[in-house]
Amino acid sequence: MNRAALYQIAENWFEAQNWKPFAFQKQTWKAFLQGKNGLLNAPTGSGKTYALWFPIILNYIKQVDEGKIKKQSGLKAIWITPLRALSTEIKQAAERVITDLGVPMTVGIRTGDTSTTERTQQKNKMPDLLITTPESLQLLLGSKNYAQTFAKCTAIVIDEWHELLGSKRGVQMELALSRLKSITQDMRIWGISATIGNLELAQEVLLGKETDAFKNSVLIKANLPKKITVKSILPKKMETYPWRGHMGLHLLDEVVQIIRKSKTTLLFTNTRSQCEIWFQTLLDHYPEFAGEIAMHHGSIAKETRIWVENAIKNEELKLVVCTSSLDLGVDFAPVETIIQVGGPKGVARFLQRAGRSGHQPGKESVIYFLATHAMELIEASALKKAAAETIVEDRIPYLNCYDVLIQYLNTLAVADGFYPNEIFKEIKQTFCYQNISDAEWLWVLNFITKGSQSLQAYDEFKKVEIEANGLFKINNKRIAIQHRMQIGTIVSDAVLNVKFLSGGYIGSIEEWFASKLQRGDTFIFAGRKLEFHSIKNMIVLVKLANGKKESKSVSWMGGRMTFSAQMSELLRQELYKVNQELLTPELKALQPVFERQQKESIIPNDNQLLIESFKTREGYHTIFYPFEGRFVHEALASLLSYRISLLSPISFSLAYNDYGFELLSDQILDLEALFDNNLLSTSHLHDDLQSSLNATEMARRKFRDIAVIAGLVFTGRPGQPVKTKHLQSGSQLLFEVFRDYEPDNLLLRQAYIETFEHQLEEGRLIQALERINNQEIVVKRCEKPTPFSFPIITDRLREKLSSETLAERIAKMTASYLKV
Repeated sequence: MNRAALYQIAENWFEAQNWKPFAFQKQTWKAFLQGKNGLLNAPTGSGKTYALWFPIILNYIKQVDEGKIKKQSGLKAIWITPLRALSTEIKQAAERVITDLGVPMTVGIRTGDTSTTERTQQKNKMPDLLITTPESLQLLLGSKNYAQTFAKCTAIVIDEWHELLGSKRGVQMELALSRLKSITQDMRIWGISATIGNLELAQEVLLGKETDAFKNSVLIKANLPKKITVKSILPKKMETYPWRGHMGLHLLDEVVQIIRKSKTTLLFTNTRSQCEIWFQTLLDHYPEFAGEIAMHHGSIAKETRIWVENAIKNEELKLVVCTSSLDLGVDFAPVETIIQVGGPKGVARFLQRAGRSGHQPGKESVIYFLATHAMELIEASALKKAAAETIVEDRIPYLNCYDVLIQYLNTLAVADGFYPNEIFKEIKQTFCYQNISDAEWLWVLNFITKGSQSLQAYDEFKKVEIEANGLFKINNKRIAIQHRMQIGTIVSDAVLNVKFLSGGYIGSIEEWFASKLQRGDTFIFAGRKLEFHSIKNMIVLVKLANGKKESKSVSWMGGRMTFSAQMSELLRQELYKVNQELLTPELKALQPVFERQQKESIIPNDNQLLIESFKTREGYHTIFYPFEGRFVHEALASLLSYRISLLSPISFSLAYNDYGFELLSDQILDLEALFDNNLLSTSHLHDDLQSSLNATEMARRKFRDIAVIAGLVFTGRPGQPVKTKHLQSGSQLLFEVFRDYEPDNLLLRQAYIETFEHQLEEGRLIQALERINNQEIVVKRCEKPTPFSFPIITDRLREKLSSETLAERIAKMTASYLKV
């Protein structure tokens, strides 16, 4: 059967659906059937799933027609999804095509949710088309005779590649692909990505640098115009807009008006805690919504999440309050409106969420931005520009992740074993390990076989045995079982399941929150008011709470995000427009705030760094405004306080947000003298950072995750997790051993590199200082806190006060500072 006949099969199917295939879909079919690899860049809701299921199925029809393969002869293609929640919809799309075409193919799902019975069935007879996750793919590579399982696989599709790129899960995929290329004869590798700033690099990372797969590849861009309308939710009286806050509940009534006008709305929050609070507040103030609204986040029971997703599709819900758990993939055509509460901190995340409405080709996406405090309206203005000009972030890939490599080698050793020379050639072709040296490779091999230099005396770290023929193999059954239980690169704080005393699973909360609960305490979780009873066998037992007793809202660690580099640049550009009077509607709405800021201080231009100082009963405040994002400001605040302390004995309290940072002390700073001593110099930056931030302590915390991924510490069996404090103490002990007796240990080195490159963003910090050194430094001595400084100085209070007390304190401070 020639290609023209195959294309006609696809064209006829589309015509039967009253659809017409897009040019990018036809391009993908053609490239795939020509034997090419590639990266498809297409917006969500544009039909990208059919762009790749079709050529996979058409290729099968062609091979059967030519007698190259027999029907029902095993695994033909793998579809990788980063989210298990997407697998059902992807399966339905494939089944729709094969059923309509009458093709005798089977489709299966293999994720963490797949039952043991189904896994066993798949082991005996794999489906033709398999939908799975990066972790489950690794588990397949860790099974006996895996080469036979994949031998006749002709394609692998990595969906949402932009989500995996720049993460250790992406590295995991690179390694898996390097093995699959070797054990299959004719495997085509395809990635699907939403728009990112560095698509060409994304293609290179996917296919491997300087490989035959990369040389025989294409980059296909959908080029479908997608209209995204961004609307800011503004109060009737701007003067009453809060100077700081993080919930946005002051605009509840305006939000409800928008919800009532739409059939279905998704309200996105940045954190699970915020999600819980918004859901509960909506029900408290608008009880008539009961039964029409639901909540969706990653800690809610899977059954509940699936029910919510189906209810959205079936137009049974008016509103869903959600987090990033609904960012990706699932097709919610009925959704008309998106509301984003608070700055999303990145352009790509914002555009991804906007695309959840109008989730069909040619449909307009509408997203409302709800600024939680005045300054966030500048972000709204910046996001409008980004949406209009499609300005999105780059994704920066990882290099030399020794922990992921160690886990991968142990996975191969658990299966059929491996020969080092063969595997070394494969991993050298990946982007992540393209520069790994022979000495580093030898160190990794010694680590998995001998436990590294400093752990040679302990048999538990000697996992891999070298057999007489040079095969590296794990033969110890206990080590093999523990390794399979711990495959993966997502390391989070220990979570405990929450169940009713009477039975029934609700969801999961983090161990640190559960450990603070006393019997009789009430807390709000998954939209219910619960009373804590006890923790038994690592399960939090609760019952429904009665009465009006004050309840806590569940909170999770790691809830704070930071500006991306692109978002920071966009925000500065919008702010600089104020002095040029090039005002967007959002900037016009901020006029009362800007007028007060200019009365007390200035609004900086693009060639100025603003520093404000003033005195309150807390002490002397010095505020810097680089507008570079929370993580960069955290590093800058620590760096400057350290450098100042070298010049004179002084101690500081630090506070920072995405706009700037504060140094609070009990004595006034002579800023002019400090700048004369190269306060903002990039010289000796790395050493000063290491001293100022106690980088060893930060690296120690980072090492815990590395130790888990590398298998140095065991996280526990299903239902019996090791407590976080025990994991921490175990990994800390190893950290101290390596630091004192093996300072050239690659995992120790990796902990410091990740601390500086990913947590402190040292590269961005250097760029920020270089930019600042070319600006005029403007120091304004103010009488009282300014609108720009207010969010920063009150952010410090959040660490000390409860939400209610903080709100009262801020209200008093606002009233005081607004007095003329």
